[in-house]
Amino acid sequence: MQQGLQTSCLTGRRALVTGSTSGIGLAIAESLAQAGANLVVHGLVDAEEGQALAQSLAEKYKVDCHFLPGDMSDATAIEQLVQNAQIALGGLDILVNNAGVQFTARTENFPLDRWQSVLDINLSACFIAIRAALPAMQAQGFGRIVNIASVHGLVASIEKAAYVAAKHGLVGLTKVVALENANAGITCNAICPGWVDTAIVAKQVAARASRENITEACAQRALVQDKQPMIRMTAPSAIGDLVRFLCTDSGQTLTGTALPVDGGWTAQ
Repeated sequence: MQQGLQTSCLTGRRALVTGSTSGIGLAIAESLAQAGANLVVHGLVDAEEGQALAQSLAEKYKVDCHFLPGDMSDATAIEQLVQNAQIALGGLDILVNNAGVQFTARTENFPLDRWQSVLDINLSACFIAIRAALPAMQAQGFGRIVNIASVHGLVASIEKAAYVAAKHGLVGLTKVVALENANAGITCNAICPGWVDTAIVAKQVAARASRENITEACAQRALVQDKQPMIRMTAPSAIGDLVRFLCTDSGQTLTGTALPVDGGWTAQ
């Protein structure tokens, strides 16, 4: 890794990253910890596994790290998660809304309960967490809010009515929060990834390889080139590094943006 990326530019900052026990969320947590931020990680694992992960991050990066659970479909639980993170860390400087779910079906066949679930977790949970975190950030005159949206916050794909609606809504929410806090020392940005090399995507690659009787390398290429001009997946660590940049002083005037990391998907 380049020497410049090893600089501890977030030493003493306090961060909550939702959905951070695996995939993109874990990569974000690692990048922030590497930069010196103290952390609360959160996810759908049992307490023992979550606490082991927190201890591992604390030991690896020499930071304070805690695991907290929280049902992202429950408003009270989300508010409690933010409050507990503030207690555990002695305050909160950084909020990364990463937790999300997906369900696919044509619009006429989309189950109402799944529609509501996708909106609850991908959009409403972000709003509730931001609303809970803002007063303390405003009082201290500093805050960094990063919403992990999706390329589907900018463009659409078939069979993803709820996901596309939620992620478009999240981009809109990001802009409102940025405008309302433009002179409060608080920034709010959205990151919009395309194909990211995670375990979830690996399952899609494997399924396509099996269905079409091709190698996984060919299946991955076919999956990516269906949407992206650049036939290459983004590494989760690249999303983590972008989040870290947005949380530094270098990102203090970058606010209200929706940043695509999508291999040219939305350039078409």
